[in-house]
Amino acid sequence: MNILMLAPEPFFEPRGTPISVYFRILALGDLGHRVTLVTYPIGKSVNLRGLKIVRPPNLLGMRRIKIGPSLAKLPLDFLLLLQATLEIVANRYDLVFSHEEAAFLGVWLARIWRKPHVYDMHSSLPQQLENFEFTRSPLLVSLFRRMEHFVLRNSHSVIVICRDLMDTVANLGYGQKTVQVENFLDFPAEEFTAEAVALKKREYAPGGEKVVLYTGNFEPYQGIPLLLRAAQKVGPGAVFVLVGGTGRSLLKMKALAGELGISDKVVFIDKVSPSKVPRFLELADALVSPRISGTNTPLKVYSCLKSGKPLVATRLWTHTQVLSERYAVLSNPNAEDFARGIEFALHSDEARKRAQAAREWAEKEYAPSRYLEKISQVLAVAQRNHSG
Repeated sequence: MNILMLAPEPFFEPRGTPISVYFRILALGDLGHRVTLVTYPIGKSVNLRGLKIVRPPNLLGMRRIKIGPSLAKLPLDFLLLLQATLEIVANRYDLVFSHEEAAFLGVWLARIWRKPHVYDMHSSLPQQLENFEFTRSPLLVSLFRRMEHFVLRNSHSVIVICRDLMDTVANLGYGQKTVQVENFLDFPAEEFTAEAVALKKREYAPGGEKVVLYTGNFEPYQGIPLLLRAAQKVGPGAVFVLVGGTGRSLLKMKALAGELGISDKVVFIDKVSPSKVPRFLELADALVSPRISGTNTPLKVYSCLKSGKPLVATRLWTHTQVLSERYAVLSNPNAEDFARGIEFALHSDEARKRAQAAREWAEKEYAPSRYLEKISQVLAVAQRNHSG
């Protein structure tokens, strides 16, 4: 098929939804489909099979867009709509595939041109407003909830990325056209040797300390303050390496580490390309996901499971819809319990057994072939519902 895809994101950037968009396109190309991606005039171009990227002009001269909802996205979404309209007028497409809030635009384009529509629901739109502390206005949250219901009702197929979203959509009556596609694919890793890993580990832990690793952004829902307060309570012999912070959020966490008196046991590293993350996973002795809010499963969970390293995560639904004590160390979301969980992960044979069991389970459950099967199912559901 010839697919028109709308992504209201800076593509490509190594962060949540753009990573998911990347793997959707990769899978569609592997299945023999062609994708024209209409996206923001920001981001790095990538070469993928069957992909053509179309960007509206950057009339506002923007260079970056922060993660989550923002007023800056409104004019960009308007330009994206105009560009997508020009594309569908000038070319023949078989299906419209929309991500996040662009689905509200995609539904109308698909309806006007009588094409099937796929809604890639990376998260609940009204919940995003709360997770990113964008607004507490009941009116605005209600408006986003109505938009979300409209999109779900008028899409022919819906992708959800975790069980919580599946339950949400099913409770609204749209479960029969929904497919759960977890974001478990990985980027090819840069080549590295055991010697290179050992050298890098000595750089971060020159005294032979064990390395506790966090990867991801530093947004409030990620729970970085919880992690730092737990680090304060972990005994000597551990170094905390936090990869992925940028801008103001990084400065705030560095300041917090200073206030807690742990600057000497915390290493902050700016955002790195996804291909470099496996090297950090390799040098780690334990991995952490201290998320404190939201209900989506963090992308990092799947790579952590496959790593074979002990994983410590908060005992919240965001994690427990995938994780259990069989495969991870689950701790209550407070500094004392999370610190105990880290100590257990670093020093317990049981934690290492769980990590090995997690690797074996994840390699079967989250194999690339399963991903392709699910994307094929999404397209089949959309075509069936459209023709029906």
